[in-house]
This record gives sequence, structure tokens and C-alpha cells, in this order.
Amino acid sequence: MSIQNNNEPPVSAAQASDVSGVSGSAPIQPSVGWMLRSPARVVAFGLGSGLIRPAPGTWGTLAGWLVWVVVLSRLSDTGVAVALAVSFAYGCLVCHRVGKDLGRPDHGGMVWDEMVAFWLVLWFTPDTLWAQALAFGLFRLFDIVKPPPIRYFDARLKNGFGVMWDDIVAALYALLVLAVLQRVGLLGVL
Repeated sequence: MSIQNNNEPPVSAAQASDVSGVSGSAPIQPSVGWMLRSPARVVAFGLGSGLIRPAPGTWGTLAGWLVWVVVLSRLSDTGVAVALAVSFAYGCLVCHRVGKDLGRPDHGGMVWDEMVAFWLVLWFTPDTLWAQALAFGLFRLFDIVKPPPIRYFDARLKNGFGVMWDDIVAALYALLVLAVLQRVGLLGVL
């Protein structure tokens, strides 16, 4: 496990906005210093968890789980619903902005989408370690494999909404499997 902490020179506006990949502009390698220059970057990079390599999406989901346990699980259902709606809407904005900063609309280090989507899964998952661990595994599986229509959305929606939306669909797949397991009585034993 390593955290990206390059001391790269400041990025010019031309480099930050170049999405075409034209030679002459080096790709931005996000670092702790780069991330801390903007609250939007801190959020999009999942409070820094998106800088951890390998598998930043998995680290972001784990960070989301921690935020759920420490903060969100203590809210009422109404509070969770409001937090999810606000987090999704804000995520659309910050992921769009940070994607433009990076010149990559869905940079792998942007993990706010995993965090918010996993909060949705946890909201409907029994409050046991094993059930939540199963939910974690299912969510990561669907987020990585991207069965239809997730892959469709991931390929075609290249903006903040697209970044957030494909993970919500992966969360819905995980919730569907959890509901089937609950229905057949397997989730209750966890």
C-alpha cells in the first residue's frame, strides 16, 4: 500500500484542462499536496483514500464504510436519505470539476462515487459485520465487473453525473443480491 505523494511542480491551466492527450502536456499525477489545494479534490478523492495504491476504489469503499460506522449509521432514516441525496448531488459537481482538473473525466483516484454508493448499500444491509462484509464484497464485485447496464453508463456518461451514476447502479445490483439472500433466509444467519 502506498500513498501518492509526489512533489510535482504546479500544473498549468493548459495541462489541467487538456483532455485530448496531445503530446506536450504531461498527465497529472495527483498527490497529497495537489489534493489539499482544493476542498473539491479532497471530497472527490474520498478524503485522501483515492490516493492509496493499488486499488483506490477498494480503499475508497473502505473509507466509506468507516464514515458510515462513525457518522452516518447514527442518523435517522430521514437523515441518511438527506445525506445520500446531498452527497450524490455534491459528488456530481466535484467529480466533474476534479475530472476537468485532471484532464480525465473518471480518474481512478476519484472515489467519492464508491463511498456514496456504498452508503446506499449499507443503509439497507443488516447491522452485522458479516452482512456488511458480504455487502462490501458484492458492491466491489459489481463495481469492478460492470455488468450491463453499468458498463454502458460508464462508457457513455463522461461527466460528474456519469462518475456517480454507474456506482449507484452497482449498489443496486449488490442490494438485489442481498435482498435475494434475505428472502431465502441466508442473510439472517450472518
